[in-house]
Amino acid sequence: MIRFILIVLLFIGGIAHAQDGGTDGTTGTTTDDGTIRSDSTVTSSGSMETTVNSPPPSAISPQINTSNSDLCTVGVAGAVQTQILGISAGRTVRDMNCEKLKNAKTMYDMGMKVAAVSVMCQDERVFEAMLNAGTPCPKDGLVGDKARLAWEMEAVEEAIQRDQNNPIRKLFNGNAETKMGLGVILSTLAFLFLL
Repeated sequence: MIRFILIVLLFIGGIAHAQDGGTDGTTGTTTDDGTIRSDSTVTSSGSMETTVNSPPPSAISPQINTSNSDLCTVGVAGAVQTQILGISAGRTVRDMNCEKLKNAKTMYDMGMKVAAVSVMCQDERVFEAMLNAGTPCPKDGLVGDKARLAWEMEAVEEAIQRDQNNPIRKLFNGNAETKMGLGVILSTLAFLFLL
């Protein structure tokens, strides 16, 4: 029985062979025994595109540890990343007001109270508050009313120095030629301004 099936399969396999036909890819023929045979060819074409989207590399700013409360520094860090280049930087910045407070506290703890107040008086707000309270900041080892008088004398000396170093005042206190030249320049500028 198996031989019979094999002979039939070989016979059918010999009959079924491909043949070129019409332009639509199908062919049809009629055999001698009246059987119609039809062959078709399916052609498909397509393209496949694969795009891999990956995140850009990261610029990570350095970590600056300022967790110790005894330090008067603040950490500042930043980073910038583009598709090509990444830059990161960081540094610490001194907090001068914090240092001033720590210095004043240390001096006060060591018993140097006048020096501690003097350090605090470097801040204009503290200076004005001490003056308004009737206890002026120490000056050159002087305290109380003597310090107040020393501060007032310094303010007067600064005003006199400022008036003497005023460049406009120097022009008008100069010789007659300077005054004449300055008058000509100012009148020319006024004339041009009015045009």
